[in-house]
Amino acid sequence: MKPQRFPILFDTWYASLSSALFLPPSSSYVEVDTLQVRVQMGWAFRARFPKAFVKGAAEMEKRPLSRGVHGFAGRWLVNGSGRGILTIDLEPVQRGYVMGFPVRIRQLMVSVQDPSKLAAALTDFAR
Repeated sequence: MKPQRFPILFDTWYASLSSALFLPPSSSYVEVDTLQVRVQMGWAFRARFPKAFVKGAAEMEKRPLSRGVHGFAGRWLVNGSGRGILTIDLEPVQRGYVMGFPVRIRQLMVSVQDPSKLAAALTDFAR
């Protein structure tokens, strides 16, 4: 299966700001193939984990005010917009990198154009 790529959704104003910080929307995406999931937001965030470790994916009701990469206690928000946030639950806890530093990820919230399509790609396998 060819990997499916879901660009991280950016608000227009944040796309300009983040591009000035060398964090353009073109280098920000979630990529899903048969076995792996890869998440990248330019130089600020990257993670790779087995698709089988995705234990749940649901659209987030609330819209966060912040943009960028933020996290605490294993919950990470990677977004360029307050819209289209998909919450991805991982088990066991996975490793990611924020500005090159290792972090633990148990829940990843990411903004994409079509969260339901990404959720379907993440959970489209026999457990």
